[in-house]
Amino acid sequence: MKTIERSARTVEEAIAEALEELQVARDDVEIEVLDEGTRAFLGLIGGKQARVRVTVRDKREEKALAAVEFLKGILDRMGVVSRVEHVWEDEDVLKLDIQGEELGLVIGRRGETLDALQYLVSLAMNRNGEWIRIILDAEGYRARREETLRNLALRLGERVKRTGRRAVLDPMNAMERRIIHLALQDDGGIETHSEGVAPYRRVIIAPRRNRAERM
Repeated sequence: MKTIERSARTVEEAIAEALEELQVARDDVEIEVLDEGTRAFLGLIGGKQARVRVTVRDKREEKALAAVEFLKGILDRMGVVSRVEHVWEDEDVLKLDIQGEELGLVIGRRGETLDALQYLVSLAMNRNGEWIRIILDAEGYRARREETLRNLALRLGERVKRTGRRAVLDPMNAMERRIIHLALQDDGGIETHSEGVAPYRRVIIAPRRNRAERM
């Protein structure tokens, strides 16, 4: 955060000078009045200039803290004793990591509760202003789940090539379907696509057809 101090005859003049130098709007800063100043006697002697400290607000960090507070409120109502850490993984990607004990309630079956919480936080944080992507995790669950899905994709891919019969996976959300597609995208012997309508959309792994078969 950038901070400057400026002095002028009045508080408003000092603020105006600071805003002009910082090239920001008043809503984008925090203002601290260090000295309100005093007027000179008869406009000649004894006057003291007003002084202010103006700090440019870190809107990204404010949004991150708001997301943490919102999530903590939900977790407290669920009776989950936890703490939430946050990190910006990219300019518009905010990861919230829930840490604590016995987080099975937070994760849910195949991460369904975690996905629902992620949706709620994303909805709340993107109601107004610039859109950001929220990724919610609980003590590394996402990484473990991704590894499980990659292994599943590779195993089923080999089975499809061996048997010549397609494999139909269980319904998954868009993020998990993407993991399956990426895991098999370089395998020339098979192809993948998704069928169905969310939340029942699922990945199909099938033997790759040659050009003649497609025609």
